[in-house]
Amino acid sequence: MTNSLYITTTEPRCGKSMVSLGIANLLLRKTGRVGVFRPIIDTATADERDKNIELLVDYFNLKIAYEDTYAFLEHQAIALMGQGKMDEIIDIVIQKYKALEAQFDFIIIIGSDFEGEESAFEVDLNAQLAKNLGSPVLIVSRGDKRSVSDVQNAVRVAYDAFIHTGCEVVGTIVNRTDPSHVEALTAVLPTCFGNSNTFASIIPADERLSSPTLREMVEQLDADILYGAEQLDNLAYNYLVVSMRIRNYLPRLKKNSMLITAGDRNDVVLSAIQAHQSSNYPRLAGIILTGELIPPEPVTRLLDGLTDVLPILTVKTGTFDTTSKVTTLRSYITADNPKKIELSLKLFEECIDTAVLEKILGQVRRRGITPKLFIYTLVQKAQANKQRIVLPEGSDERILRAADHLLGRDVVDLVFLGDKQQIETDIHRLGLQNIDTNKHPIINPQTAARVDDYAQTLYELRKSRGVNLEMARDLIVDVSYFGTMMVYKGDADGMVSGAAHTTAHTIRPSLQFVKTKPGFSVVSSVFFMALDDRVLVYGDCAVNPNPTAEELAEIAISSADTAQTFGVEPRVAMLSYSTGASGTGEDVEKVRQATELAQARRPDLILEGPMQYDAAVSQDVAAKKMPGSKVAGQATVLIFPDLNTGNNTYKAVQRETGAIAIGPVLQGLNKPVNDLSRGCTVEDIINTVAITAIQAQTD
Repeated sequence: MTNSLYITTTEPRCGKSMVSLGIANLLLRKTGRVGVFRPIIDTATADERDKNIELLVDYFNLKIAYEDTYAFLEHQAIALMGQGKMDEIIDIVIQKYKALEAQFDFIIIIGSDFEGEESAFEVDLNAQLAKNLGSPVLIVSRGDKRSVSDVQNAVRVAYDAFIHTGCEVVGTIVNRTDPSHVEALTAVLPTCFGNSNTFASIIPADERLSSPTLREMVEQLDADILYGAEQLDNLAYNYLVVSMRIRNYLPRLKKNSMLITAGDRNDVVLSAIQAHQSSNYPRLAGIILTGELIPPEPVTRLLDGLTDVLPILTVKTGTFDTTSKVTTLRSYITADNPKKIELSLKLFEECIDTAVLEKILGQVRRRGITPKLFIYTLVQKAQANKQRIVLPEGSDERILRAADHLLGRDVVDLVFLGDKQQIETDIHRLGLQNIDTNKHPIINPQTAARVDDYAQTLYELRKSRGVNLEMARDLIVDVSYFGTMMVYKGDADGMVSGAAHTTAHTIRPSLQFVKTKPGFSVVSSVFFMALDDRVLVYGDCAVNPNPTAEELAEIAISSADTAQTFGVEPRVAMLSYSTGASGTGEDVEKVRQATELAQARRPDLILEGPMQYDAAVSQDVAAKKMPGSKVAGQATVLIFPDLNTGNNTYKAVQRETGAIAIGPVLQGLNKPVNDLSRGCTVEDIINTVAITAIQAQTD
């Protein structure tokens, strides 16, 4: 039977979006077949999409049709309750839920979210639905702006109501808790559940989650955007109504403040922009101009010529009415706000005993290693033994954003290469908060203290190749050479580059003097292909154009070892255009010979070939073409015969299936150096740095 969990709240705005995100993230490490269901959604029409459902479906790319995720609109359910038709509500909810059971291994059920007079019926309604769906209940409460005893009472009342109805309550999470109350609440919360061993956790409030984004302000204030449309993910931590002179309001500025001022206060606009750009004042969220007034043409012409203009909005209402609306704005976690999602998942992992919660969630069937589990494992392994990674492209915005994420989660230590002043300016401009350049230095190769030492070492290593000391000095100030030399000399444990440089530029220094590990003659690569329900390892799709049989055998062994390092159990398929003994030809014979060489060198590996791709991954095809095979139909490591085949295949799979391709990950080097594509995303960089750190742990 499908496992499920019913998430309900003691009152509105408890933050169940954050909790459902964390639970979905846990589940997706075990199975890709996770569904979401809300018996009743609080939208007025079917065309208006529920924010809780949309968040989970869009962010996690859940394979479920939106119309299957709910049973009733709020007004429909309330009308039926008013007519005494509770049984009809329950029957339809069960019918809709049962239709999902065959599709999913686990279903997250999210309770109703009434506000106003109807909320009086909410606890009883959710209790009846949870009981009839046979789903255990997790109660979510809120701990902000109330006493410890008030929170305790709210949880106890909800717990008693669900238990009295006959539900199984597995635990409670008190979210958005006043940090000063966490210790006291931790002590008294277990008393709400009598003698039971009910799970209880507390998540402190974080202003970054409760603060609205500028996008939400635009929507809820019906504002127009004058400047900064690309910065609508900015968070407004607090609000400052500005009616005083410049010298009086500037000292009152706080980090991520939203300034509210009359639309004709051009002096405020210009001074706020200067303060925002200055390193002596905090970064601001934006400016709201009231009264439907906008700056005159000379001012807009000035603004149009500036860079880093903070967002400026304009509204029709006056300053008083605007301020009143701003103080009642509601903030949501939405799929288009990755910063809030990242923070939510981080807080959930830090504050919740996930080992206990995973037991509560039941024995969900694991289907190999899922993409979520793979990426989660990367971060966990990297954190367990932090390594120092050098990033030669410190001036690239994507690199800085990825670094901010990695340092915020304490995954690695970092060194940046580039112009110190420019990089520090970029860090300030981007509002990045986790990069402390005293702990994570910025080194300019042109002026670095060790540049002479590095040049001398390069000369000694390459003089047999015709490199003199002057040439070595010219080469070493290049960021790729300098970063690679840091790794060679032990001043860094690994290097990640390529966001702004070619593959050849990135890896040439490592091929010249880092060299291959003992027993290996070739540097090769793999891609981790994160499909919907599993992770496959593809090699070699980036480095060797036409490997010999001996090189292909070595690539297979390296790829199997890499897979094992990252938690993918290696079952290696040596790919060709024929399966088994069915085909002949020079290319097939090369693969057959490589298979024999690899098997002789590493008899411990589960490795077979040659075989076609469909026989390697499809159990139906494998049963016909290679019955009894230990690899066919269940291969996890796929070795392509040449670069042309491998590179085209990985890109075809990536584009046609939506798989995430993590890599290329270089293997066979004495020290870890990895290449990024120039079209890489921030997430690509994060994953590659974590992989490089793990490789450094094993060196």
